[in-house]
Amino acid sequence: QVQLVESGGGLVQPGGSLRLSCAASGGLFTVYRMGWYRQAPGNQRELVATITVEGSPDYADSVKGRFTISRDAAKNTVYLQMNSLKPEDTAVYYCNAFHPALPNVWGQGTQVAVSA
Repeated sequence: QVQLVESGGGLVQPGGSLRLSCAASGGLFTVYRMGWYRQAPGNQRELVATITVEGSPDYADSVKGRFTISRDAAKNTVYLQMNSLKPEDTAVYYCNAFHPALPNVWGQGTQVAVSA
């Protein structure tokens, strides 16, 4: 089973940028649809973006035009480039690996805080 480790979170001012990384190991990265989710305090975990095995992205309406998801099969890594960050983007961001015939896999999360 694949294991996921996120990195790249931190504190950034409104309007700033961050790039999150999710490194996969121990499994066949290329068979999974990869995704980023986030959870703010008191809120449910919500979908941010997904990318298919073929590389087709999909985004939540709240991040369209600001966030970009990508994957690098050679590095077994999925990225989330976040631009024009807003305070409402503050959350713990989780990486997810999904395949219909395999257990759903989550990373441990990385904190993103957007504040002046």
